[in-house]
Amino acid sequence: MIDSLSSQDARKLVLLSQRVPPTKSAGRAGAATLSAIEHLGYIQIDTISVIQRAHHHTLWNRNPRYQPAQLDQLMTDRQVFEYWSHAAAYLPMRDYRFSLRRKEAIKRGELEHWYDRNARLEKQVLKRIRDEGPLMARDFIGERTGGEWKAKPAKRALENLFMQGDLMACCRNNFHKVYDLTERVLPEGIDTTVPSEADHARFLITRYLRANGLGQPAEIAYLLPGAKPLISAVMQDMVLSGELSLIRVGGEHYHALPASLALLNKSLSRNKLKILSPFDNLVIQRKRLQNLFGFDYQIECYLPAAKRRYGYFTLPILWDGRLAARMDCKAERKQSRLHILHLALEPRLKKIDAFLQALGRELGGFMRFNHCHRVHLHRTSPAKVKRASEVAIRNADLTEV
Repeated sequence: MIDSLSSQDARKLVLLSQRVPPTKSAGRAGAATLSAIEHLGYIQIDTISVIQRAHHHTLWNRNPRYQPAQLDQLMTDRQVFEYWSHAAAYLPMRDYRFSLRRKEAIKRGELEHWYDRNARLEKQVLKRIRDEGPLMARDFIGERTGGEWKAKPAKRALENLFMQGDLMACCRNNFHKVYDLTERVLPEGIDTTVPSEADHARFLITRYLRANGLGQPAEIAYLLPGAKPLISAVMQDMVLSGELSLIRVGGEHYHALPASLALLNKSLSRNKLKILSPFDNLVIQRKRLQNLFGFDYQIECYLPAAKRRYGYFTLPILWDGRLAARMDCKAERKQSRLHILHLALEPRLKKIDAFLQALGRELGGFMRFNHCHRVHLHRTSPAKVKRASEVAIRNADLTEV
């Protein structure tokens, strides 16, 4: 039997599953951050820093008490680790064993990494870390062995050893990975058994659906080469066993965990507005975003300036259960000024005054998170909302700056 959901209920289920907007959480702020990572399954790491980096931004949107030092502490406490999801990511340490299939495949040469291999150099790098302790790529600068030891080849060797599981990142120093032997990073008692193909597929399915509410095989296999056929087969088995429900949304078919459907009995905070990262778990799959939210989104920092429609680093804005606008921002940290280079409202947004009031309420916290206490709005689309937008922005709550 296939159940049907309206588009509005489907979006509600996705947002409640993604825990955005967030609800109040009790206990320590660091524990709430760990809970967010464990629930979402991964937090994508990105280097762009025109505002707070994506991993911090995504966590702040799930935990308003989040501070970047919490992520550092979770790494130090060995509760999260760095590896590859669909991209570089922070992952829950409790899920460590499910990273092993990729690592073993890379080590056997069955899955290619993007760096060429140099077995002799990798052996030398591994020995030096074993003898000296944790090192960064820059610690190898200036050394030569047989004319080969250069900074760039050493970095490649480190990343190959990291991807195949011989090394892990024990922490970061000014955003540079600090590498150590895996056995010295893993906490005692961690499960290191390699899951079977079927167990790994089942893990990917349940992790994705728990965090996203609804999903299709192609979405679960996103950027995982060769994974879709097995995931599809395991999902069919899970439907037959009652572990998954089939859901129709418009003309699309999705799968859901039965327990997730109970979230529809909860209310969604539609008045709260959230300014999202382009790499937020909610928006990272653009085709899914178009299908479920009708939001045509592209990050334009990789386009030539002349081809950008909205701006270099445009942030999707969630409000009233929809993606209602986008905002190109840059934090000018030395002057403590946030530049809103372009605020673009979606054409279907009708309740503009209510939206701008919600933006003003959220903007104060967003500015504090980016260490800014002044804001400058450059332009809006449509242009006629610029004056009302400036009024809303002036009313932003900056009392804690």
